[in-house]
Amino acid sequence: MAIHNRISVFRAEHGMSRKDLAEAIGVNPQTVGYLERGDYAPSVELALKIAGVFSAPVEMVFSLKPFPSLAQSMRNKGED
Repeated sequence: MAIHNRISVFRAEHGMSRKDLAEAIGVNPQTVGYLERGDYAPSVELALKIAGVFSAPVEMVFSLKPFPSLAQSMRNKGED
């Protein structure tokens, strides 16, 4: 089962490189790349650490279902 994530979106919003995030959560930068591409599913502990770095609920960073695209989210917001 695929684990979808928004790690790269959160990193960009926080001005963090993969290396910065890796240091904050105690892994190597390659691991962050694997996570972002969906090549590696994080442990619960790692998912919580990542969400904690961004001060976000884990459900905002990780999901079992694909996240809607940002463009789709913007269109839906305009319909409210």
